[in-house]
Amino acid sequence: MANTSIHILVSLFLFISSTVAKPLTFNVVSLGAKPDGKTDNTKAFLAAWAKACASVNPAIIYVPAGRFLLRNVVFGGQCKNNAITFRIAGTLVAPSDYRLIGNADNWIFFQKVNGVTISGGILDGQGTGLWACKSAGKSCPAGATTLGFSNSNNIKIVGLTSLNSQMFHIVINGCHNVKMQGVKVTASGNSPNTDGIHVQLSSGVTILNTKIGTGDDCVSIGPGTTNLWMENIVCGPGHGISIGSLGKDQNEAGVQNVTLKTATFIGTQNGLRIKSWGRASNGFARNILFQHAVMVNVQNPIFIDQNYCPDNKGCPGQVSGVKVSDVTYQDIHGTSATEVAVKFDCSSKYPCNRIRLQDVKLTYKNQPAQASCAYAAGTVSGFVQPSSCL
Repeated sequence: MANTSIHILVSLFLFISSTVAKPLTFNVVSLGAKPDGKTDNTKAFLAAWAKACASVNPAIIYVPAGRFLLRNVVFGGQCKNNAITFRIAGTLVAPSDYRLIGNADNWIFFQKVNGVTISGGILDGQGTGLWACKSAGKSCPAGATTLGFSNSNNIKIVGLTSLNSQMFHIVINGCHNVKMQGVKVTASGNSPNTDGIHVQLSSGVTILNTKIGTGDDCVSIGPGTTNLWMENIVCGPGHGISIGSLGKDQNEAGVQNVTLKTATFIGTQNGLRIKSWGRASNGFARNILFQHAVMVNVQNPIFIDQNYCPDNKGCPGQVSGVKVSDVTYQDIHGTSATEVAVKFDCSSKYPCNRIRLQDVKLTYKNQPAQASCAYAAGTVSGFVQPSSCL
């Protein structure tokens, strides 16, 4: 009798496990999507999301090979399961007429979701028309972020390519526990405001094995970012990896516990940059580690700029209130495209403190580069070139 009971329990457990673990798959083509690059597939994608979100079991939304035209779309929670995967074998294409989504904040937007994974695929923002409009000085829409996640948790973005976004490529806002791995971002080096990955008001974000070439910051780190880990990043063209701009607002969440480990910068405007507006703010940036970075012909390899004041509007004559402290540069080497490779231009009211340079070697035209410091204090260890001004 005991053996029979055990057998029944084991069978029941195996049955429950198999029913719970097996995800349901929703193919967007089965729901009416056409991979011809012309048909508006927004309704079919929303139908797939509705089914996946309503499922109590894990769900896969499958996008087969082909080009799927999508207008701006919002995928919202709360869902009945915490394991929805977009498995993309094809390409999602934004409308070629940038005006159709150019006034939307986001092209593809996830809000209040939990446990969403995006695996593979290409997102083609078709932003070149909007870039041309902006460069011609015409009246243009601001442009849409290609992929946005807001107020969401436990997100994975794996093996995704973002191509020619109108504005930012990927934005993580108000999220917790986000992992990006094997992401590729590609846009022209002169494309305006096309930040690769922007993180703000988020914690526990990891970016691994990612290659970014774009017209603005490869990674931009906004207010309220904590516990950010970046590793094996290639950046260029672009404006480097930037913490900031910070201090735009008087009351602003700070940035802390940011690590960049193993990165290569190729022909970028900046390498490792921290920038804040030159005006009053209670913001801060602290506990920052930049480790194992190679610079290849980078204009500003190491740069703290606390006098950021675009077009000299809203800040002339003021000083930054953002407090920058505990920033470590460890094993940074390579070539600078300008004579001054290390520049700490800090706040006269709240000088940068506990800046650490360790094993830094930067050259300009095969000669030691120079360093420039204003209102910065810290320590030096190991071999450091240019000679420290801390």
